Amino acid sequence: MDASIFAIQPTSAEPIYRQIVEQLRRLIASGQLSPGELLPSVREVAGFHAVNPMTVSRAYGMAESEGLLERLRGKGMTVAPQGRGSSTTAQRMALLEPQLADVARQAGELELPVELVLRRLGKLMGER
Repeated sequence: MDASIFAIQPTSAEPIYRQIVEQLRRLIASGQLSPGELLPSVREVAGFHAVNPMTVSRAYGMAESEGLLERLRGKGMTVAPQGRGSSTTAQRMALLEPQLADVARQAGELELPVELVLRRLGKLMGER
């Protein structure tokens, strides 16, 4: 597993540590990260994304306190066995709901037609 699993956006209003935790939630919920899978080290992630190692450590610590990750002495952080791997579609959609609500609000403020926004979302997701 390498540090490129995270897509960190330094210019985002959302703090970097929260971006990492949210991405971990989604990757685990979708089954892309399996229980027992070793995560990249704090140093690897920090170096790859040019962020402070304490930021990555904070994110890993939060995910550990939520039960998403567990620390294995001498190995590093792994996805916790009781992780939400194979969540239902409804559970995975619930993780996306806050972002969808933001997009809907912003599209309304910009007075964009729903069809145009949906078409653009489909394009971004790779649908034709």
